[in-house]
Amino acid sequence: MDLVVGPHLLSASHVLGVVTADGRIRACPHQGVDEVERWRRAVGLGTVVVTGAAGNIGSFVRRALRGEVSRLVLLDRVPLQVEAANEVVRTVDLRDAAAVEAALAGADAVLHLGGLPDEAPLEDLLDANVLGTHHVLEAARRGAIPRVVLAGSNRVSGFYPVSHRTGPQEPVRPDGLYGVSKAAVEALGRLYADKFGVSVICLRIGSFEEAPTESRHLATWLSPRDAVGFCRAALTAPLSTRFATAYAVSANTRRFWELPGESELDYTPVDNAETHASHIPDADVPADPGAPQAGPYALPEFTLKHIRP
Repeated sequence: MDLVVGPHLLSASHVLGVVTADGRIRACPHQGVDEVERWRRAVGLGTVVVTGAAGNIGSFVRRALRGEVSRLVLLDRVPLQVEAANEVVRTVDLRDAAAVEAALAGADAVLHLGGLPDEAPLEDLLDANVLGTHHVLEAARRGAIPRVVLAGSNRVSGFYPVSHRTGPQEPVRPDGLYGVSKAAVEALGRLYADKFGVSVICLRIGSFEEAPTESRHLATWLSPRDAVGFCRAALTAPLSTRFATAYAVSANTRRFWELPGESELDYTPVDNAETHASHIPDADVPADPGAPQAGPYALPEFTLKHIRP
């Protein structure tokens, strides 16, 4: 027997999809993918859940999306305050599967930004990043939420050399335990796309800053404007995109990573770290082409302090 689940804006006869007896998400038989896409274009983003909404990226995305969605559900483990009539705030620990499922009920899409954002002991990263992501994806499967956007990281490929223009289809080369956890996040997304039919887009986020502050940022900077653009494009990409991974980085002249093609993600970044180069120390010093893209994150001591002596 199929469990019919749909967004809060639709009537019972107009739902996006069903969870079938084998646990997969499929378009409702009386609609099909084309009708679902027409509905999404007509009503916009509908109800969007943002995890990690109190974080740096979450705060910017929150302000940008609140005027584009019917309902914006903001989750974080720290309390948030409602700032607009269409906002709902909830204090949720992503390690609590039941709480995550309740918070995601009725969503049309999820932007999963929550988790530990940097190097830490592996057990902490597995708990917050991997298990937390599993709870989000499982809640999406059980609730027939058709689109999940996962915050990945450029740190999954930090050991590629500076001279190498890296694409998302190349093998991961994480620069630390944090990068390992984000590689696992991408693997979970692929699993839920292939096995359960959840449409998943992973964004390998660059160095998110209001402005670049160090020489590495000249290659890796992701501006707030471009971060919002990538998140919006990932949320609105056609559901026929079953799974995709893309580097979310500004249009930096010195960037290490391939930008996604229009067929993968319909967003072209607009900011360039080079416009800030005159204010950055050592900006004129040529980068060692054989050095790892991760810079100091690739040093052994960056990880050793999080490993039991």
